[in-house]
Amino acid sequence: MEKMIQITSGRGPAECDWVVAQVLKRLLVEAEEMKLETEVLHREAGQENGTVVSAIVSIKGKKTDDFVASWIGTIQWIGQSTIRKFHKRKNWFIGIFEIQSGNKVVINEKDIQYQAMRSSGAGGQHVNKVSSAIRATHIPTGVAVVSMDSRSQHQNKKLATERLFQKLMEYEKVQMQQRFQDVWMNQMQIERGNPIRIFEGTDFKKQKVEKKFKKERQRLKNELRHENY
Repeated sequence: MEKMIQITSGRGPAECDWVVAQVLKRLLVEAEEMKLETEVLHREAGQENGTVVSAIVSIKGKKTDDFVASWIGTIQWIGQSTIRKFHKRKNWFIGIFEIQSGNKVVINEKDIQYQAMRSSGAGGQHVNKVSSAIRATHIPTGVAVVSMDSRSQHQNKKLATERLFQKLMEYEKVQMQQRFQDVWMNQMQIERGNPIRIFEGTDFKKQKVEKKFKKERQRLKNELRHENY
């Protein structure tokens, strides 16, 4: 099981960026305690040193669903600004959202369709008499390439396959970047009511967790202890 989440300050002030950085650290530590595998896929630093505007994290493991559910929502920090010492505000909010992962491109040669075609490239008077060029199409995505570099159909097929694999990797990268851009809409959706977790103090150690998730987290820890015996 793998899920991706975004931790964002929601275009809030620098104090919220500081909270994102602290929550990211806490989340990674808690995930490790739950024997989950994590990877920070994207991190945008804030203007102030040690702050983070947004982070996207991949989480894998048996308890991923329950773990993610215990974090999704609004996070509240109660404390004096660490950036503006005389600022009166003491309640700061950030959001954590789940990112719906797109379909990963699976590169399987069985999904590739090859079509022989006459070359239109250089090669003299004999070039169009033999269908030596090859078009390779990845059926699931529609991504296609053509190779007409050689007079050998076999060689062109090999080159077309290599180019198609490269193009599919680029296609997947573009799809991932598009998903990252889409999640910025989450920054407009942070609600200040009913926070899922509340942290207090500059040490960020005091924590209040909504009761149902507090109970669920304890259950997960108990299960992990039992599995280790």
